[in-house]
Amino acid sequence: MFIATLRGIYKYAELPGEYAKFADFHAALKKKKIKEDEEIAVLNIVGTNSYHILFLESYNSLDEIKEELKEAGAKINHPTLKILEGHL
Repeated sequence: MFIATLRGIYKYAELPGEYAKFADFHAALKKKKIKEDEEIAVLNIVGTNSYHILFLESYNSLDEIKEELKEAGAKINHPTLKILEGHL
């Protein structure tokens, strides 16, 4: 199982270009329109060149995030959980 670590939390309008393609792809998969001021957490999947995108307003609890990552074969690290807890 891979470990997911937080790279940053950004407003979509301020999202660095290297992460924008991942956010756009994830939004397309979920058929979601991204708002410019929407908070997005970018998680690095350690040992890969991939990122997992979380549209934070889409979640009601950390358990929902943990379940999504579990389905993707990843586990979120403790420091990341604590930071995300303050943004939900």
